[in-house]
Amino acid sequence: MDNTDKLILIGGGGHAKSCIDVIELEKKFEIMGILDLKERIGQKVLGYEIIGTDEEIEKYSEKGISFLITLGQIETADLRTKIFEKLEEIGAKIATVISPIAYVSGHSEIQAGTIVLHNALVNSNAKIGKNCIINSKALIEHDAIIEDYCHISTGSIINGGAVIGANSFVGSNSTVINGVKVPVKSFIKAGSIIK
Repeated sequence: MDNTDKLILIGGGGHAKSCIDVIELEKKFEIMGILDLKERIGQKVLGYEIIGTDEEIEKYSEKGISFLITLGQIETADLRTKIFEKLEEIGAKIATVISPIAYVSGHSEIQAGTIVLHNALVNSNAKIGKNCIINSKALIEHDAIIEDYCHISTGSIINGGAVIGANSFVGSNSTVINGVKVPVKSFIKAGSIIK
């Protein structure tokens, strides 16, 4: 594999484990290691070593290695946003990862840094912004818009033409009804129905 296929993950918690599974199945990237907290250096996550902290992003970026933010996002997208903006600022290569067992329409749009996990469905003319998590079994229907830095959690349904404002979290098994506009920085509890 050449440099274009090398990948470093930023964040080595629970969400990283789900991401690793998707990356391994997709076979587009070779994971070189994980950046996390200083005190975790040397530990392993599913066999991949924590090799440094996010202070070393620039060093790896200069080698042409791509990055994926694998920090989870529940209460706030602030840390994911801050790191993503740093990656953009230094012109780093940012990966987009799509599970081979997700369905993503060829008529949809997915921006840099987003991961689409196993069994998610992204239907025609859906638009998904930067650095989003479309979690396992989420359904993004036709014409829906997921703005930047959102986490659409497991089993959630975003119906046709709905808009999820940037930096929002949609909890597991929630349903957002057709055409509803969810405000920026919303936190939707698991099992909610948003009309």
